[in-house]
Amino acid sequence: MAYFLVRRLGSLIITLGVATVVIFAVLEIVPGDPALMMLGVNANEENLAALREQMGLHLPPTTRYWNWVSGLIVGDFGTSYTYSVPVAELIGERLWVSLPLAVLALLLSTVIAIPVGAFAAARRGRGGDAGVMGLTQLGIAIPNFWFALLLVYVFAITFRVVPAGGFPGWQAGFWTALTSLVLPAIALALPQAAILSRVTRSALLETLGEDYIRTARAKGLSRSAVLWRHALTNALIPVFTILGLQFAFLLAGTIIIENVFYLPGLGRLIFQAITQRDLIVVESVVVLLVATVIVINFIVDIAYAWVDPRLRAGSR
Repeated sequence: MAYFLVRRLGSLIITLGVATVVIFAVLEIVPGDPALMMLGVNANEENLAALREQMGLHLPPTTRYWNWVSGLIVGDFGTSYTYSVPVAELIGERLWVSLPLAVLALLLSTVIAIPVGAFAAARRGRGGDAGVMGLTQLGIAIPNFWFALLLVYVFAITFRVVPAGGFPGWQAGFWTALTSLVLPAIALALPQAAILSRVTRSALLETLGEDYIRTARAKGLSRSAVLWRHALTNALIPVFTILGLQFAFLLAGTIIIENVFYLPGLGRLIFQAITQRDLIVVESVVVLLVATVIVINFIVDIAYAWVDPRLRAGSR
C-alpha cells in the first residue's frame, strides 16, 4: 500500500506542476495588457510603465511564474490587480456561494440518478428501460445553460416561485439564500444525473449477473428485495467513484451557470477577472479548481486501492 501511495502522490505532484505551467503559459499568450485595461487607452507610457512595475509585469515570465508558484505553495495567491485585495480573500468570499451550490447539485444528482438507474436496470430490455436511456441521452446532449434558461422561464418568470437570479447572501437567512440556489443547482444536476443514472444501471446489471444474486433468488427472495438489499449495495462502488469526480466537475462547472443566474461565486469571479484582464485572479482560481479535480482523483484512487487489493498488486 505504501508503494502505491507514493506512486500516486508523485503522480499528483507532477500533474499539479504541469497544470500550473500550462495555465500560466496560456494566459501569457492571451492578448491584452492589464495596465492598459486599468488606466485606459489614453494613458501615457510613463504611467503604464510605472503601473506595470508596481504589479510586477515588467519581470521576465519565468520570474513571474516562480513568484506565483512559490506563493501558491505557502498559500499566498497574490493580490488582485483590479480590486487591490488578496486573491485568497476574494476566493474565500466567493467559495461560500460556489461550494454550497456544488454540494446541493451533487445531492440532487444522486437523489435523481440512483433510483432512476435502478428502475432501468430492473426493467432491462423493456419499455421503461428504453425510455430512461433515451431521457438520459437527452440530458447528456443538452448543455446545462439551456436547462438553466428553461428553468428560469418556467419557475421564475411564469410561475414566480423562485427568484430568477442573484444571491442575497447567507446573512439574509438560510432558506432565503438556499432558495436562490435551487434553480442553478437543478440546472447543474440534471446533466450529471443523466450520466450517473447510466453508470448506476450498468453497475447494477453487472452485479445482477453474479452467482450470489442467483443464490438469493433461489432462496425465494423477491426481485425487488434482491435488487435493493443485495445488488445495489455492491454496485455502489463505481457509482461513488463517479460521484467523487462529479463533485470536482460541478465545482469547476459553475462558471457558466453562475453567470446565467448572476451568482457571486468562483465562476463569476473568473468571468469578471478575464474581462478585466486580472491575470493573477484567473491563474489562482483556475489552478485551485484544477487542483480540486486532481486531489479528488487521488482520493478516489486511494479509496479504490483500499477496497480492492488487486489494484495495489497491479501497481507493483
